[in-house]
Amino acid sequence: MKVVVVGAGLGGLSAACHLARRGHDVEVLEKADVPGGRAGLWETQGYRFDTGPSVLTMTGILRGVFAAAGEDMDSHLTLKPVDPMYRACFADGSAIHVRHGREAMVEEIRETAGAVEAAGFVRFCDYLTELYELELPNFIDRNFDHVLDIAKPPWPLVKLVRMGGLRRLSNVVGNYFADPRLQKLFSFQAMYAGLSPFEALAIYCVITYMDTVEGVYFPEGGMHAIPRQLAVAAEKAGAEFRYNTTVDAVIRTTDHKVSGVRLHGGDVVSADAVVLNPDLPVAYKELLAGVPVPRVARKGNYSPSCAVWLAGVRGTLPEGATHHNIHFGAEWEGAFDALLERGVLMPDPSMLVTSPTHTDPSLAPPGHASLYVLEPTPNLDGKVDWAAERDGLRERLIARVASLGYPTTDVDVERFVDPTDWERMGMERGTPFALAHNFFQTGPFRPNNVTAKAPGVVFVGSGTVPGVGVPMVLLSGRLAADRVDGLARR
Repeated sequence: MKVVVVGAGLGGLSAACHLARRGHDVEVLEKADVPGGRAGLWETQGYRFDTGPSVLTMTGILRGVFAAAGEDMDSHLTLKPVDPMYRACFADGSAIHVRHGREAMVEEIRETAGAVEAAGFVRFCDYLTELYELELPNFIDRNFDHVLDIAKPPWPLVKLVRMGGLRRLSNVVGNYFADPRLQKLFSFQAMYAGLSPFEALAIYCVITYMDTVEGVYFPEGGMHAIPRQLAVAAEKAGAEFRYNTTVDAVIRTTDHKVSGVRLHGGDVVSADAVVLNPDLPVAYKELLAGVPVPRVARKGNYSPSCAVWLAGVRGTLPEGATHHNIHFGAEWEGAFDALLERGVLMPDPSMLVTSPTHTDPSLAPPGHASLYVLEPTPNLDGKVDWAAERDGLRERLIARVASLGYPTTDVDVERFVDPTDWERMGMERGTPFALAHNFFQTGPFRPNNVTAKAPGVVFVGSGTVPGVGVPMVLLSGRLAADRVDGLARR
């Protein structure tokens, strides 16, 4: 089949790797001059900034995408373990390092929180592993054709319920840890799913598994090396790439089947199937005229957004700083209430401060450092007037970073991104994290990667199954390729 992939984000690249090796005629059309999509690159004055994801986990899934293209990941990427994976700093002045490897983390918890909590961590890891091994094949790495597919076969769902997967995540974590610092450390990952730990279900502990058990890595050259090398692998497998090429619409026949895409300027590229990598609701609205946006994408709850400050600075990191540093605010439950329920800025926000140059000094000029600072914010459904609040938030964020000891007085280059910027980049409701993963927006309840209204269209990326995060988006590429194979067999 001739397959056009619109967008060379991680999902589109994964789909291209799978499809090309399976014998399809694949053409990838990307409006930018490089691959990557949200996993973008800002290169200036000797600095190389990743503008999207900063955390890489589940490297086996990434390895599988390269293998799908007939390539060995190690010949394309050099991945370094990030150890410690995080430095978690708390309002009481204490810090806990999330160590790479279970044994090292057991010892860290024993030293910082005591033997009872260390034993709890061992039991927690066993629980996370069992949960992940149940969820991945049965609820994550699969396509759904109907809501009832969630119970086909029924035994995985029964086991999930028995394991407490439908209980509140915070309650399950609290069963293993009494120390409130550890409760925060092993439940904050719910935010990646767009949820509060107090509202998220325990099924989303799989995100904690990805960080805590599988480990965090960093590619030599930065996160943007991943899409660049996936594009190389896809090309070697036979896919053709066209950059600086904007698609204006998917073209359909009178019986609504896909026949190709129309480019900006009027040219037409014929296709038997079209894989759409733009944010799903945006793809519906901008590329599929007359096809209704799924109700969950129109009416559903979207994840919080974030403000990001990228800065190239002169100076050194504060003593003890690592690659990833989480600074928890004193507020916890109240902060989530502000963000998710009231739609306002967190009163005492937690923030992530990443310094990629800690692991790879080549990403900045000698003697300089790069900072990637992220603070969660409401998305554009919230009550923040960004025209009025933007400058104040930026100033407060930088002031707090400075108060934590990071160099901020001698800034070479900087860029600040708020939800209105994410919206301009094509992200629905101004969030790069798509629909929140509450139960009725997950699995078969999430917008499907196909629609009966436009046969031949297949969606890929965080807006469809299985969801948000680099590993999930890579899996979405394989699921999309399976859908195209299904079309070819008809």
